Amino acid sequence: MSRLTEVTARVDAALEESVITHMNELLIELSDDGELSREERFTQQQRLRTAIAHHGKQHKEEMEARHEHLTKGGTIL
Repeated sequence: MSRLTEVTARVDAALEESVITHMNELLIELSDDGELSREERFTQQQRLRTAIAHHGKQHKEEMEARHEHLTKGGTIL
């Protein structure tokens, strides 16, 4: 198995797991990976960055919707 195939599989697994901490750890680990070309590293890191950004946006939208639902017709006590 090539290094790129291995890294791609790990990134796929991290994206499927959808745990920000694990995605960030892998992002940092890829920064120091000397076996991949700069372009290969960037591509995999970009996939992680995109997933992290979407996760944050989705979380914010869910929290806003929850707040709106809880405060509908009054205030949270």
